[in-house]
Amino acid sequence: MAKKSLKETIFGAEENSAAKADPEKLGRFQKIAARMYHTPQLSAKEMGMPSLMAAGRAMSDVINGNYRTIFFVSVLRIDMSYVAIILTLVGIFDVLNDPLAGIVYDRTRTRWGKARPYAFLAPLFYYGATALLFFGRLLFDNDVTDDPGKILFVFLVLLVQNVFETIYKVPRDTYQNLMTPNPQDRMSMGKWQTFVRRWSGDFLAFMFVPLLDLARSGLLDVAPGVIFAGFGVISAAVGAGGSMLMATQCRERILLQPKPIATSKALFAILKNKYALRNFIAGFAGSWWNKGGYDWNYVAMLEIFGGVLRFWPWVIPGHITRTVSLVLVEPFKKLFHGSYRKTVMFMRIWDMFLGSVPAILGLSPKVLGTWWKTGLAFMPFEALISSNDMPSAVLESEIGREISDYTEYMTGDRPDGTMGLLTGLISKVTAPLSVLMTIAVFKWSGYDPNIAGNRPWNQQTVRDNHSMYSKVFFLMNFTDIVPNLLNLFPLCFYDLEGKKKEDMYIALNERRALLAKESGMSAEMEALLEMAAEGNA
Repeated sequence: MAKKSLKETIFGAEENSAAKADPEKLGRFQKIAARMYHTPQLSAKEMGMPSLMAAGRAMSDVINGNYRTIFFVSVLRIDMSYVAIILTLVGIFDVLNDPLAGIVYDRTRTRWGKARPYAFLAPLFYYGATALLFFGRLLFDNDVTDDPGKILFVFLVLLVQNVFETIYKVPRDTYQNLMTPNPQDRMSMGKWQTFVRRWSGDFLAFMFVPLLDLARSGLLDVAPGVIFAGFGVISAAVGAGGSMLMATQCRERILLQPKPIATSKALFAILKNKYALRNFIAGFAGSWWNKGGYDWNYVAMLEIFGGVLRFWPWVIPGHITRTVSLVLVEPFKKLFHGSYRKTVMFMRIWDMFLGSVPAILGLSPKVLGTWWKTGLAFMPFEALISSNDMPSAVLESEIGREISDYTEYMTGDRPDGTMGLLTGLISKVTAPLSVLMTIAVFKWSGYDPNIAGNRPWNQQTVRDNHSMYSKVFFLMNFTDIVPNLLNLFPLCFYDLEGKKKEDMYIALNERRALLAKESGMSAEMEALLEMAAEGNA
């Protein structure tokens, strides 16, 4: 046998993969494989349970994502420099912990499947730590920004939270890939997950933000720390409960090879997936430019519009178009003759252009002169951006699943844990940079997060000087554009479409059927193959 070149060794397909398998050996499963690819298989219950999990995830993301830094700085009252140090230390730990957790996950084989045990147990600890984190103000009721007790508390709870987030994140994100080999199933499930995630997150925000707004202004006699603690418990209960229900009610149909690939090969699996490698490079290049955990929508809501009630009328049209976009998934799928790549590129360019227009308009004092002029400059563009929300989320997610499946096609296994956590380290490694960038942006804009207020131009001593608020409005509309632009480039080279994509999935399903016959099948896989053979799958 000819010796493989270095390029083939590093980037080429593994010998036992579907890409290198003997066509004659797999050929007897061709009809079954085609039916598995073309025929939906999920029940209504299996469609719904992941959506419940997504609802809990969205609720947690509202306060644990968008408002966590606001909680640290403005409610728990820790100096921003200490927040940066804490996130740096937690990030260093994650760099060491995440690959190890990914390797353990990839080598997991149980009678319940690969992802189900983690999806059932890990959320209890992850969401428990999240809820505890937002009890911080009730445990440390002082405004000392360098209190060692508060700093140690946040560090330890974040450490526990990140450990179990690592254990939970990969099975949560890859569960859908293991439930069905049918793309239509996955996109239908993704559509409802996206819809529920968007609206459950918005629903919680529409309750949480006004209460926080009223508490900050003194109109509601409830401390912001109590509001954070209450919503932390609610989101944790829904998040843990939804994930545990999904783990008990949704089966894994994709059969994995009994013996996983060697860890050394799994660590370099991303090199065999040119699509994932391009995304990794683009993600790393843009990871330093983000909100740093600070929500500039919230800042603009308070400081420019003067509170939630004045801001709501301008975002309602966007929520309406977002809902309407649910029925636009199929039309958008057909927009460029079924090319998901071209459709997603079109929608990303659409979003970047429409996001940059109000950002630039807001630099003019004439536009940002009053809260209602600002709203008029913001509303139509936000509504147009939201009108492709569901199609964009569904098609981008399916492209991501296709890229994950390409790894199995090239390697013969699904090292989702190793690859997912290696790519996930981008945000962990650059988290301190994100916070430092937020500090730099504060200095650039002149905004002081420690000054509370609920009226327009609360921090402006001279009413006619709008420079700081122009910058805040600019950040509200522009912060996502740079990473979106960088993430657009890998799509220019994405060619896993049409016959090439279908051939890949047929080969994958043929190999899965062969594994099932050779190594023993679960009851689910056996039933699936029998139904496919009869043409009823």
